[in-house]
Amino acid sequence: MKIAVFGDVHGNRFALEAVLKDMEAHKVDEWANLGDGLFGGADPAGAWALQQEIKAKYGAKEIRGNTDERLGEKLTPETEKRAMLEWLHSVLPAGAGEYVANLPTTATLAGGKVLVAHGSPSSAWEYLLRDGKSWASDALVLERLDDVGEARVVIVGHSHLEHLRQIGPLTVVNCGAVSRQKDGCPHARWVLLEGEGDVWNVTFKRVAYDVEAAAAWAEANAYAGEKEARQLRTGKGD
Repeated sequence: MKIAVFGDVHGNRFALEAVLKDMEAHKVDEWANLGDGLFGGADPAGAWALQQEIKAKYGAKEIRGNTDERLGEKLTPETEKRAMLEWLHSVLPAGAGEYVANLPTTATLAGGKVLVAHGSPSSAWEYLLRDGKSWASDALVLERLDDVGEARVVIVGHSHLEHLRQIGPLTVVNCGAVSRQKDGCPHARWVLLEGEGDVWNVTFKRVAYDVEAAAAWAEANAYAGEKEARQLRTGKGD
């Protein structure tokens, strides 16, 4: 069995188009989208349409990310990142924000052997594999995971940093991000999972895409477009 896992698209249609082409070339059996699909500035409406196409065509499991929860918030004068949210609501189709805000926090694939989440199974905001600016200990990761049932692989996103950890019989993975990289390389990321039962292989995939086109779109159209474009070009962000 082959499973494609991607997430943290952050409204970047250009990066997602390249990742989708790469995923399709591997002829995978199951798909998972780990959320944070719209909160960004390189054609979020296009990124929304493409993610809906992936769900319709391939039955992709979809997970709620932390910025997806933001998109479901009622806007008030005290709302954090209100200006960005107002811009996103102005360019996204009606109901898109409510849709992603109500997605589940976890899903299973491969008959329960693979568990996916955005941050941790209990919270889209919690970093499963990070402890401040360092990698979390095995004990802390297991505490955050709690009971994973029959899962032998857990895959998350949120930190935008690729990582693989073996803890006893459990393989824990951060698949990296489709967009808004933090490690100095602007390439889009996804994970190919191959195996069955209790035995799985993990391949981290990096895909080049037209970063300049995405950055130019952001500069011309997005809220805080210059900042978005700078992160896309440099692969460096907070």
